[in-house]
Amino acid sequence: MAAAPTTPSALHHPTFEYVSHRGPHRIASGVLDPAGVPGQVYAPVSGRDLPVIGFAHGWLQPIRRYTETMRYLASWGFVVVAPATERGPIPSAAGLGADLSRSLRAVANSSLAGGVLTVSDKKFGVLGHSVGGGAAVLAAANDAGIKAVVAVTPSASKVALRAAGNVLAPGLILVGKYDAMSDQAGERLARSWAGPVQLREVKGAKHFGLSEGSHWTTALVGDGKDKRLQTATRTLATAFLLRYVAGHDQLADELESKVPGTSIVDLSEADKAAKAADDAEAAADRAVEDGAAEPADASAP
Repeated sequence: MAAAPTTPSALHHPTFEYVSHRGPHRIASGVLDPAGVPGQVYAPVSGRDLPVIGFAHGWLQPIRRYTETMRYLASWGFVVVAPATERGPIPSAAGLGADLSRSLRAVANSSLAGGVLTVSDKKFGVLGHSVGGGAAVLAAANDAGIKAVVAVTPSASKVALRAAGNVLAPGLILVGKYDAMSDQAGERLARSWAGPVQLREVKGAKHFGLSEGSHWTTALVGDGKDKRLQTATRTLATAFLLRYVAGHDQLADELESKVPGTSIVDLSEADKAAKAADDAEAAADRAVEDGAAEPADASAP
């Protein structure tokens, strides 16, 4: 993807069209480990009082599968920190959410790259994919310093769904019509969200589409990288985080407009779909309870 124009307007007053290209900043990378959390950092090579974004990986996904997405964000002036924790088959979204907050706080008010780069402690955002989407919600529910949340084809436990009711920060949730793994978690999160939230469907997207390159999970679930979801996420997440974390309010109207390959979901319709799913789950729970209450041997006296 081509870089954005390096005019003063592109640097200080970016439009949605500019944000659909890589940003003007050169990028450096490093490890998060010295801050006490294993992981990766991507950042502009220089800058003052920069916003910082915590990135949470998906189920079983190594953080290297998000390199281009994190570099894209860094090219627009964000310091991106990505903890490489909770990568087992039964991850703790709460643990990953706590690591997101730890990572944000670890680099806040610090000087990086020999002092030519400083990070603000008042400009935090989070972005999560799959189980990382639920982790991002939990981080925001427990950390009032987080100003914006992006969740991409999120998975969410009942704990995360309840936590969304405590998130006052603006949210952007991207879902895929063909995501067979999320159980309508995106719609449920949006319905539970306490603050302003936008729910968008990305045409043709599946659960692991944001992940880059190849990985054994692609063969396991038959679901892998998707350029459409990657492009939509990079453009929309960058614009959303620039608006709510970095203060570029000129992007507000464009974030509410049509974006190719995506559609804004009417939350009243999402409510109906989510209620139907909740009713079906409740009916299944009742059936299990009724079955457990029956005698083991119906012919016994």
